[in-house]
Amino acid sequence: MNRISHITIDDTGLPTPTPEIEQERRVAIFDLLEDNSFTLPAREGRAAPRGPFRLRLAIRERRLVIEVADAGETLVAAVHLSLGPFRQVVKDYYQICGSYFDAVKKLPPAQIEAIDMARRGIHNEGARILQERLKGKAELDIDTARRLFTLICVLHFGG
Repeated sequence: MNRISHITIDDTGLPTPTPEIEQERRVAIFDLLEDNSFTLPAREGRAAPRGPFRLRLAIRERRLVIEVADAGETLVAAVHLSLGPFRQVVKDYYQICGSYFDAVKKLPPAQIEAIDMARRGIHNEGARILQERLKGKAELDIDTARRLFTLICVLHFGG
């Protein structure tokens, strides 16, 4: 039961996403809901909240906000993270994704594969940073962190 069952992206005030960004969002949400691991720790003498969890992601006042509700939609945690540690890796990720989208249209498979390997490496770095920043606040496996990082990128760049 320690999993995410629903996710909402609050993109209020952000530019309309490009078709590529919207596709990244849809795929990340689908994959995330299919398979994930998300646990909240016990706090201040209280038992750990039990899932399944409903997440709402937003950027407010230049901070990533992750609101976590239980199945009954009662808020059980709110995590606010500075975007600073993510800025460079998000920028690198979007640059390599742009190269990848261009490469798919005109380069041979070997070159596309090389760019995709670099893209995955940057994506893994973003997931690692997310896990590090959530330490003590939430526990998630690397695949869940990767998919959430994709959603952070979507929010960070908006469109």
